[in-house]
Amino acid sequence: MPRLVRDRLTWVIYVQLSLWCYFLYGFGPVAPLLRDELHISRTLASLHGTGFAVGGIVGGAVIPALTRRYGRHRLIWGGLILVSAAAVGMFAAHHLALTLTFATLGSFGGSLLVNGVVAALTEHHGTAGPAAISEANAAAATVGLVAPLIVGLTYSAGLGWRVGLVLVVIPTALLAFFAGVRVPEPLARTGSDGRRVRGLPGTYWLAATSLFATGSVEVCLTLWGSDVLRAHAGVSAGVATAAVSTMIAGMVTGRLVGGRLLLRFRPTRMLLAALGVSAAGFALFWSATVPWPAMAGLFICGLGVGLHYPLGIGLALAHSDGQPDLAAARASFAVGISFAVAPFALGSIADQVGPHTAFLLVPAFLLLSAVVVARLERATLPPVPVRAVEPV
Repeated sequence: MPRLVRDRLTWVIYVQLSLWCYFLYGFGPVAPLLRDELHISRTLASLHGTGFAVGGIVGGAVIPALTRRYGRHRLIWGGLILVSAAAVGMFAAHHLALTLTFATLGSFGGSLLVNGVVAALTEHHGTAGPAAISEANAAAATVGLVAPLIVGLTYSAGLGWRVGLVLVVIPTALLAFFAGVRVPEPLARTGSDGRRVRGLPGTYWLAATSLFATGSVEVCLTLWGSDVLRAHAGVSAGVATAAVSTMIAGMVTGRLVGGRLLLRFRPTRMLLAALGVSAAGFALFWSATVPWPAMAGLFICGLGVGLHYPLGIGLALAHSDGQPDLAAARASFAVGISFAVAPFALGSIADQVGPHTAFLLVPAFLLLSAVVVARLERATLPPVPVRAVEPV
């Protein structure tokens, strides 16, 4: 059984990813607050998700060239600096054009960081790479759990949500000063047969499709979950913003447990199980008309959602034919497109029929992921040996 060794480099990578998730999950539930503050429709507010998508898509396009030119180490730190700059910019932004700009900048920085982090963990930990990615995301989700709470508390206290978001700058500066390690640079790009590789195999694109679908689920829940709590479960604005942390608490739990299980079970089967848990949690969340069952549903949903990305990106890198950096960069397209399509579609539908009915898009995305993962499972199962028949 593979063994996960957590050295200093591993812990630094965990913290780097966690700081990005603070910004991501801290900003996620403020879309309804921005809608109220800027007096815009849900459709326009959902453009912040589109801004995140654009940043991720642009990142996926330029990351391979930037990695070759500057290396992983500079790319990760450059991404973290851009995330901090976006948080500072958002602090002073009170116009839709500016909030969209800084959302896009933060997402671009996050895509640079995430690409380098997952590729580095994959190469650094070898067969234990998927477990390391899951654990890294568990650590990141733990920090993400705190972010909506802080943002919700600062909003409820009259300080505004921006005060909570900009706090990410302080630990970023401290980590840069005390880290003391370098992220390893990419290995030579060769396939499993030792030849130079020019493209990604077909099974990789199945994993990428799952990343699109599960990314759509996560962004819909983080951006608009609080709106459903307000509209259907009777939760106040400040409490609904902080209540998104219940889903992130589930994500932390799912990733901590999943990191251990990944050392024992096939990732495809674990992902199918996680999709089933998410569907069950969503059903409870969507049908609840009072706060506590809705929050319980979010927690259960988070148990499954927490494993969607770690398992999906792990499968994508495992099927990259020895090209983890290229695979992670192209996965940014899948996640970026999900950030562009899903929240905008949900926001547009919600303006017509309300957020509760519009949220039925979520189980549709879960089903899409289940279909492609089941196909990936069949495509990668070892062949059944054919027993020779003795002549009579």
